Amino acid sequence: MTAIKLAVTETRRLLSGALPKLAMFALVLVPVLYSATYLYANWDPYGNLGDVKAAIVNEDVPATAGDQTVAAGADVAKNLKDSGTFDFETTSAAEAAAGVKDGTYAFAVTIPATFSQNLTSAANFDPQQAVLKVTTNDANNYLVGTIADKVSTTVRESVAEQVGEDAANRFLLGFSDIHGKLLEAADGAGQLASGADQLKAGADELKAGTAQAKSGADELVTGEQKLVDGSQELNAGAAELSSGADQLATGAGTLASGLQQMEDQTAGLPAATAKLADGAQQVADGNAKISTVSGEVASAAQSAIDGAPQARADLEAQLQQAGVPQEQIDQALATLDELFNPVQDANTQLQTANSQIQQLASGAQQVADGADQLAASTPQLTDAISQASTGADQLSAGSQQLASGAQELSAGASELATGQQQALDGATALASGLGQLDTGAGQLDDGLAQLASGAHTLQTSLSDGAAQVPDPDDPTRTATADQIANPVQVANTNLAKAANYGSGLAPYFLGLSLWVGAFTLFLIVKPLSNRALAGYAPRFATALGGWLPTAVLGLLQAGAVYLVATLAVGLEPVNGWLTFGVLAATALSFTAFLHGLNAKFGAIGKFLGLLLLILQLVSAGGTFPWETTPEPLHALHAVLPLGYVVDALRSTIYGGSLSGIGVDFGVLAIYLCVGLALSTWAAASGRTWSLKRLRPELEL
Repeated sequence: MTAIKLAVTETRRLLSGALPKLAMFALVLVPVLYSATYLYANWDPYGNLGDVKAAIVNEDVPATAGDQTVAAGADVAKNLKDSGTFDFETTSAAEAAAGVKDGTYAFAVTIPATFSQNLTSAANFDPQQAVLKVTTNDANNYLVGTIADKVSTTVRESVAEQVGEDAANRFLLGFSDIHGKLLEAADGAGQLASGADQLKAGADELKAGTAQAKSGADELVTGEQKLVDGSQELNAGAAELSSGADQLATGAGTLASGLQQMEDQTAGLPAATAKLADGAQQVADGNAKISTVSGEVASAAQSAIDGAPQARADLEAQLQQAGVPQEQIDQALATLDELFNPVQDANTQLQTANSQIQQLASGAQQVADGADQLAASTPQLTDAISQASTGADQLSAGSQQLASGAQELSAGASELATGQQQALDGATALASGLGQLDTGAGQLDDGLAQLASGAHTLQTSLSDGAAQVPDPDDPTRTATADQIANPVQVANTNLAKAANYGSGLAPYFLGLSLWVGAFTLFLIVKPLSNRALAGYAPRFATALGGWLPTAVLGLLQAGAVYLVATLAVGLEPVNGWLTFGVLAATALSFTAFLHGLNAKFGAIGKFLGLLLLILQLVSAGGTFPWETTPEPLHALHAVLPLGYVVDALRSTIYGGSLSGIGVDFGVLAIYLCVGLALSTWAAASGRTWSLKRLRPELEL
């Protein structure tokens, strides 16, 4: 039996009777109901936002900017109402808050009292940012809040453009004012330059006179300086002479007095030094005797200490010979050692004392020798002191006379130096004043020259600056302000554009509806005919014959979905026939694959089909780009077929590039082949009947 005959036979069985025909018709319409109803309900939601109520709370107080009154809050409220984006109502803050909370209003736009004041604050160089408050409630609807944010952004951009245009207009108007003021300043600079030229001529004459006066004053200062130098040298010499004479007289008197005292005090010095020499010699002799005795005692003590070890050994030997027990001998020796330790310490101290005594004897002898020398030279010293005392008395008398004359000379020289210094100070002050006058006259002359040059330069620069400052007329100023306020215009180019929100979701839900349609077919249709399995039909023919009826139904589903979407809902694909081709290929691939799952795995296959439906819902990228999904879903997007169906339908419906559509058809062909392979495998293994197969544990 061929696959075609098996398919025809199975089709007749499915259509035998009125109720099966209605069931098949209902199965064909399942994808239509799934896709068309959703697309119809969401075809153009943005076009109906005018029916959604929103609140406007305008608390703005108009502000004054220059000579204009700005009521930006009223303008914003009017623009929002006129836009028709939402059904805006003007309410109070309390009503708006309650309405957003209970769902009366989708959202509320609040314009604060300082809105206009903040917008115009930049004119007073106290810039404050104006705030536009939007209150939403996601419990009402999340997307409405998102759309409201976009509306507020549009309003903000519109207000910013208007404010920027007004500010730029005032800014350009200021250029015209600056241009006129610069011309007036240039005229004033010309008058200033003329006056500076006249002042410069007078300053030149003043500079010549001050130069002559300064030259004469410098000559006077030079002569006075020479006189001051001479008088100061005389005064310094007289002062030094007076000071030296005073010091000489004082020193001579002090020397004479000191020598007389020394002569009186040293009269008995020879006899005393003789006695000191005798006593020092006696001390040295006594120390020498003590040193001799100390050395003998120290030597004897050291000899006794050195012989102590041998005496201890002899005593131990004698005790042993006498038959004394060793234990008593050890006790006796220990006692002897304890007695010997203090003796040894005393010997150490004795040796140290002997060394110190030897040093003392040596030092005492040196002191005795020095005392002898002092006694021998003392008479000569006393004679010299007596002669020096006589000469010092004579020197003191002469120096007193010299100091008296030097003081008189110093007083006269000091008066002469003071007078000459006063004369020099006066001449110097006169020369300094004339120098300052000459310098000031020169600075005045230079300053007036710079003033004249600067005034001429200022006049030229102001004239040139006035020519460079723009002086736009009213049309040019208005056009320039418009460009400054809105310098960038976005030119959108959409290579493949969806007509509306429903068209944007159509590829996703058309493809998804065909999977749902294929899934529902096998709730009624048996994947493999028991008659064919019991006969001798080839395995592939059995599998193909079981799939072909569902393939025909899948093509009918694809056709119904396409016709309803284009004729009833309003979808307008750019490539109509190619769009239908993608839907047809999708239906064949999905029915083949689900046929294989159901044929091979039975109830588990139905569960796998449902599981794959769920996984494709979240990984196909039908609403948001698939790259925005979590990373684990990226692999599912690359493997499961619905993502490729969505890509193909986007290209055919919107008119995008068809360069990748071959890959999409290839993936669908792979799933078709995998499904036929599974059903062929099921046909091969299904020829064996078992009790579990006749009475399955779970049957759907």
